[in-house]
Amino acid sequence: MYKIIQFTFVLLTLTSVVFAQTNQEAKRKEMIEKGVVYLRSAQAEDGSFSSHAGIGPTGIVLFGLLNADVPADDPMIAKGLKFLEKSKWEDGGIYTEGGAYGNYESCVALQCFTEANRKLKAAKNLDKGPYDDLLAGCEKFVRAGQFTEQRDISPGDMFYGGAGYGRHQRPDLSNTQFFVEALRNAGAKSDDPAIQKALIFVSRCQNMESQHNTTAFAAKNSDGGFIYTPVGEGESFAGETPDGGLRSYGSMTYAGLKSMIYAGLTQDDPRVKAAYEWLKKHYDTESNPGLGDSGLFYYYTVFAKTFDVLNLEMFESTDGQKHDWRNELIESLAKRQQPDGSWLNANSRWLEGDPNLVTGYVLIVLGDCGKQFGNKFNF
Repeated sequence: MYKIIQFTFVLLTLTSVVFAQTNQEAKRKEMIEKGVVYLRSAQAEDGSFSSHAGIGPTGIVLFGLLNADVPADDPMIAKGLKFLEKSKWEDGGIYTEGGAYGNYESCVALQCFTEANRKLKAAKNLDKGPYDDLLAGCEKFVRAGQFTEQRDISPGDMFYGGAGYGRHQRPDLSNTQFFVEALRNAGAKSDDPAIQKALIFVSRCQNMESQHNTTAFAAKNSDGGFIYTPVGEGESFAGETPDGGLRSYGSMTYAGLKSMIYAGLTQDDPRVKAAYEWLKKHYDTESNPGLGDSGLFYYYTVFAKTFDVLNLEMFESTDGQKHDWRNELIESLAKRQQPDGSWLNANSRWLEGDPNLVTGYVLIVLGDCGKQFGNKFNF
């Protein structure tokens, strides 16, 4: 009798888990569908989204649609890609004419066209993708924008290995993580020289004094998290500690850890361990740790992508709680979806008051939440 009761309990538990997962997936797909409906209504006649802010929002939206499994030949995506193609220049870059964000926009475009190219090749069984040549030129442009010897920057310089917006002649971790991810999506391996040089910059953004980071700020706040840039005296949007150190914050810490994993670091590397411990102490699906609601939806994108790269099914925080991070993230996003299907941040910092850009961010996140995971890392 005891064995029958035990078996029944296990069966009911498994049934409950399967039912919860089915509901979660149904909710995720419904959220995507509503977001897609909104974006169809928001697309401009020329195929763009929020072009007053350059071509970046269009690239983010299109990548979000593709990552959420909207077919690459969908008319909305095809129209958007044609808009982006018009911003391709002789130097290979894809960016807004006269704008200040050439490197950032080209990294976003590289990621977007890489995904479209891959899906169109698979769908139509093509040997050569329709965007192969465009991608080769764009990748060359993006690589040329990195601060390395090719720009007379030596390894000892705080600029070294980083990437910036473009006209702003200073690298930062946000743009560097876009750079690394764009190259990896385009097929670069972890040992690619550009990615290894980026690792040098990323390591200097970590609040961890070591042979990889001898900056003054790292010694004053060695908590393992990440800041925005080590250039000059360093900068963190989360401010300073009482003794003059730079505070770590969520979005940059996820971006930093993700970039380190892309560069081939393993769970045994002290930098990875320290970053992971910071995330365990500051796990949050309601705010961007250290910044509150500033950059919240950008934070969600690096949050989800980092767990994608780590291939983690569950995440255990310092307090011992085990988090089904996908379900918690989906629940958090579900309550923020607007009646028209869009998302936006009441805090408009970093353009997050724009529902087109933010809806693009969310579709990227929901796409990553739909992937299967198997605990590649075992911290």
